[in-house]
Amino acid sequence: MSDLKFLLVINHSSLVIDFIEVFMDIAKMIDQSLLRPDTTCTQIEQLCSEGRKYKFATVCVNPVWVKVCKESLSGSGIKICTVSGFPLGANQPEIKAKEAEVAISDGADEIDMVMNVGAFKSGDIKLMEEDINAVRSAIGKDKILKVIIEVGLLTNDEKIKATEIVKSCGADFVKTSTGFGYGGATIEDVKLLRKIAGKDIGVKASGGIRDYQTAKNLIEAGANRIGTSSGVKIVEESRG
Repeated sequence: MSDLKFLLVINHSSLVIDFIEVFMDIAKMIDQSLLRPDTTCTQIEQLCSEGRKYKFATVCVNPVWVKVCKESLSGSGIKICTVSGFPLGANQPEIKAKEAEVAISDGADEIDMVMNVGAFKSGDIKLMEEDINAVRSAIGKDKILKVIIEVGLLTNDEKIKATEIVKSCGADFVKTSTGFGYGGATIEDVKLLRKIAGKDIGVKASGGIRDYQTAKNLIEAGANRIGTSSGVKIVEESRG
């Protein structure tokens, strides 16, 4: 078990609670990810083996590997996450929706889609909303939808607006980054996204999270899911 400490300060008359210590297993907050283009079937099977051993929230893979994960993880209770419109987000809405629909049919439980960043920055909010709504409709309300807004390409005002749109479209999470070259999760971004998301949707921090301390800091900032390829290291460090 890890020893994550969440600071809680309450100012009410003379009552001040400095902190509470919450013991939890950080593995249950991790999407253990393997999204490289050169990934092999053997590596996917190893990923699933890690998922079983460490009890991650999900294993996150490219759509072509969902069936392999479904078979490998049968009976484990470990969920399967996959991606749509990844990593650029520049597909047509119907393409993203179909990709997600097929992935769910293959056995995926959660979809991490990339928003149409170009449409958003062009001011075409209608297309961005159509994009998210198409995927939401394709996978149904009983499956988890996370929307990657790629914070490294946005101003703070754009991050706020994008999160508001993601929230209004009925997504379950707003996610910081793809981790493919545009910057990763930062404490400042997670705090901002959590402030806008409120309690209604989750915040997934992803990109550049390679050790326990970084993951811990992001969770304390407001993330309730961590996307990383370093989940094994993070869990081992938390227990060590």
